[in-house]
Amino acid sequence: MHHFYIVLVLLLGVVVSHWIAGTLRDRVALPLVQIALGAALGRVGPFSVTLDPALFFLLFLPPLLFLDGWRVPTEDLLDNAGTVLSLAFGLVFFTVLGIGYPLHVLVPAMPLPVCFALAAVVSPTDVVAAGAMVANVPVPRRMLRILQGEALFNDASGLVCLRLAVAATVTGTFHFWDALAELAWTAIGGVLIGAALTWAVSGAKTWVSSQLGEVTSTQIIISLLVPYGAYLIADGAGCSAVLAAVSAGMVMSRLEVRGITLPMTRLRRTTVWETLQFTLNGIIFLLLGEQLPNVLANINASVAEDGHRSLAWLAGCITLITVALALLRFVWVTAIIRLRRPGGDAIGGDAIGPRPNWRLVAAMSVAGVRGAVTLAGAMSIPLTGYDGTAFPARDLVIVLAAGVIVTSLVLANLALPRLLRGVTSPLEPDGSKAALEARIQATQAALAAVATAGAERANPQTGFIAAAARVTGDYQRRLEHLSGHAEAAPKDDRGEMEQARQDERALRLLALRAERAAVIGMARKRHISNDLARTLMRETDLAETYYLSPPETA
Repeated sequence: MHHFYIVLVLLLGVVVSHWIAGTLRDRVALPLVQIALGAALGRVGPFSVTLDPALFFLLFLPPLLFLDGWRVPTEDLLDNAGTVLSLAFGLVFFTVLGIGYPLHVLVPAMPLPVCFALAAVVSPTDVVAAGAMVANVPVPRRMLRILQGEALFNDASGLVCLRLAVAATVTGTFHFWDALAELAWTAIGGVLIGAALTWAVSGAKTWVSSQLGEVTSTQIIISLLVPYGAYLIADGAGCSAVLAAVSAGMVMSRLEVRGITLPMTRLRRTTVWETLQFTLNGIIFLLLGEQLPNVLANINASVAEDGHRSLAWLAGCITLITVALALLRFVWVTAIIRLRRPGGDAIGGDAIGPRPNWRLVAAMSVAGVRGAVTLAGAMSIPLTGYDGTAFPARDLVIVLAAGVIVTSLVLANLALPRLLRGVTSPLEPDGSKAALEARIQATQAALAAVATAGAERANPQTGFIAAAARVTGDYQRRLEHLSGHAEAAPKDDRGEMEQARQDERALRLLALRAERAAVIGMARKRHISNDLARTLMRETDLAETYYLSPPETA
């Protein structure tokens, strides 16, 4: 029963934290609100959660990484592949070295391998935290895609570095070529396992659906099981379970555009996944906050372990590590831009901009926030070595990691809105033209299909002719509307066009809400049945959802 109550409290905490963030008008980022609320829960009442790192990774990472891999635009990821891979792997190794050696000088009581372990824990950015921190910040599209791609892949390199550092601490040995081979195997194997499993499951699912028909609930459950399957199989094979979940999501994204799944399945599946993401993201930060009182309780022991008596010294260490992480990112991002070929694109044909925009580079530097994965990684460090002796400075590593998480989030919350105000990426493409052309082609295809259906009927009935005329008229009006926008686009009247779109959207929403109000009024007066009212309201709900959704410009 205790675990059941914990789950209920966490779910309630997710809801309350969103209310609090709304009350604060998003001046404080939601992750910070949830961490504070979790810390309050950890201090009040019989609410205690023992965080098992392995169980934490298994419960939360597969679905969230899978969903991020599913949703990240593959084309954008490929366009920025050089920068993403450089940040996800090169920057992680650069950070491990750039933090590990100075930290050993700063804290001599921590052996060098332990310093590398801490550096490996704090080197990867957190995909959940990064996404949550920029949710209400106007981030340039290219920068956002780079941050998302980096956070998707750098967990693998960071966890491999952590594993090697822990092994070096426990055994006292380190073999570079063995480490390089392990990294290659874990990365490539994880990607292949996730992709292969998704292809296999999709093929089997399609075949079964063709034989027995598609059941929406079954399809949704299968989509929930795929990331866990990829994660567990890769983990059992000694490969990167993180990359397996990510690659499974990316392959699912490619398979989805085939249109094999029924429309209703896609709609309901999207709702389920959005609810799951909302819940898991909130629980992660609540658990992170709930762990802080226990971590803080070990501060005195951690300070004494190093021979220092001042808590200010510990706070100074945390601040220095956080600043060093931002500076290392700044140096690395600047180097990426500087290494561009003359007259060409940056490494791998991608760039943040044609020349350094220092505000944008600074924003990239502080946007690399750390999250619950960092704390779970620190807590996964074993208590003892092979010989039974205590792992050196383990509590200090956990305290420093927790401090870096909080300070990186606070820094991003304060700096990002100011750095990104009015800044746009110089190479950021305007996808509105491509979206307009795609809609025109889709509308033309619809008109051709209706015309073909009419031509195939030898003697069409009057009802069919009238229905075809109505459908054709709707699509003709849509085509005229879209073609008008296409003709106006070259005149660079974007401001006027955007205002016209907003006015049309507002009027359509006004009309739909009037429809819904009329239906509700008729149902209350019992002029129509509740069943009919639900049917009519669902139609208006779907239409309103369409007009409330952000326009796709990719």
